[in-house]
Amino acid sequence: MRHEAGVSATAPRLEVKGLTRSFDGRRVVDDVSFQVPAGQVTCLLGPSGCGKSTTLRLIAGVDRQDAGEIRVDGEIIADNQFHQPPERRPIGLMFQDFALFPHLTVAENVAFGLDGPLRRHRDRVHELLSRVDMTRFYEMHPHQLSGGEQQRVALARALAPRPRIMLMDEPFSGLDNRLRDEVRDATLDILREEGASVLLVTHEPDEAMRMADEIALMRGGRIVQRGAPYNIYNAPVDRAAAGFFSDINVIRGTSHGALTETPFGEFLTPGHPDNTEVEIVFRPQHLRIDFDRAGRGPNPTPTHGVPARGLVRRARFMGRESLVEFTMESDGSRLHAVVPGVFLPNPDTPLWLTVRRDQCFVFPVRRGEQAAPRG
Repeated sequence: MRHEAGVSATAPRLEVKGLTRSFDGRRVVDDVSFQVPAGQVTCLLGPSGCGKSTTLRLIAGVDRQDAGEIRVDGEIIADNQFHQPPERRPIGLMFQDFALFPHLTVAENVAFGLDGPLRRHRDRVHELLSRVDMTRFYEMHPHQLSGGEQQRVALARALAPRPRIMLMDEPFSGLDNRLRDEVRDATLDILREEGASVLLVTHEPDEAMRMADEIALMRGGRIVQRGAPYNIYNAPVDRAAAGFFSDINVIRGTSHGALTETPFGEFLTPGHPDNTEVEIVFRPQHLRIDFDRAGRGPNPTPTHGVPARGLVRRARFMGRESLVEFTMESDGSRLHAVVPGVFLPNPDTPLWLTVRRDQCFVFPVRRGEQAAPRG
């Protein structure tokens, strides 16, 4: 590793600056910069094709950037002149397919990244297999294991050389939903015990929220927003960011005097000049339902504003909650509400809806913009 004099002892474990990579004239990674402190889990989150896996490959060294630099603990491992080979980088790798060697036993797979024969590393292999609860499979081969068991072996193999950074590219996507949560939690515990900084790539918002200390949301090769899961969910940078984390409802209007009139009354829209068309965005769980009382709804309140009446289009029970779709009487638009438990009103039932003012986001309309896909 190339050492630079004067490197700060407080340098981030991983630092990426201005990373760029193009294929056939198209920028797949476009000026990407971020840091991962020691012991932190950072997630690159975004739809397929946004550049997150290519970013991971550049950091791993299996692909070379066109521009930018990568540092580990302040020391350059790749820039425009220097490229440290993958095997010399203090980085562990886990991929979707686990990439276990079928002709090697579990123990031999775990020891593969260590120098010398297995007999020299039996203590480390036993330690890791014990931590992933796989010691009883020591002499077995990968084809004799379940998907979850193979994932645990892949984790042990990646951790064997004690990497300072663990790169994980959709490592849980091949597991069924019930097993996935269990394996994710166990993996996270082991990674924290090892003290490795983690860069996780996923297209699943729930996985990012569950595992990450910080999320970097990617779109079109760029990082469009970074922050803690709570902040990035509750303060999205734009409509597409809000829509990537959950279903959304959208009401359009025109701002005048920092106010926008809608069927739900006026919304505060400060910072938007007069005659700016805006979108008021809110999630289905923040749409409140009340019963129709001979054509009357609830009284307006400062918290929920003015009620508007809608007709039930369909209602579906989703297990823990019910999803109710409405056609609004005011303009024929469609809105969705999520209600805890069982709530299945009949089609064409009139109900009154109000919107939590403190749970709404206001964005200027961008022509042609749609919420980013979630897969």
